[in-house]
Amino acid sequence: MRRGKILRFAYGGLSLAVLGLDQLTKLLITDRMAAYSSVTVIPGLFQLTLVWNRGGLFGLCRELPDPYRTALFTAVPTLAIGIILLFQYRTTLGDRVAQTGLALILGGAVGNLIDRVRLGHVIDFLDVFVGEYHWPAFNIADSAICVGVALLLIDLFMKGGSRAQVETMEQG
Repeated sequence: MRRGKILRFAYGGLSLAVLGLDQLTKLLITDRMAAYSSVTVIPGLFQLTLVWNRGGLFGLCRELPDPYRTALFTAVPTLAIGIILLFQYRTTLGDRVAQTGLALILGGAVGNLIDRVRLGHVIDFLDVFVGEYHWPAFNIADSAICVGVALLLIDLFMKGGSRAQVETMEQG
């Protein structure tokens, strides 16, 4: 019982750390940079570029009229946060890969939702590129969400592989 509380606290702490780091970096960037300006970090590969993302993932639906866009990008993340919390509750605490993935996604989702509710857009500033080919700008929350999804996929494939091995052994 005590171990379970410690693990829940640790996963909650991870979500809060992602949220805090996301909000802190966005505050630092917006205080030190003008919108749409860039600072080169690694020439030809990485720069900080402050942009406002009014759309979803990779700017999806950014041209949607405002009342619909606001409703969509507030309701969907709020629903997703509720589902993540439910999954965290229903996933065994010992399932560290899944719980870590869910904690990362939760922290990132809350970080971006705070931006949307507070500002009407998400602050993005990490700009990775090769030559003229740029990956869409992103932030710490986006990174945490992507790593969290990757961990969930890894967990899913690991469990799928172990189930297949058990079924093969049982049939043999």
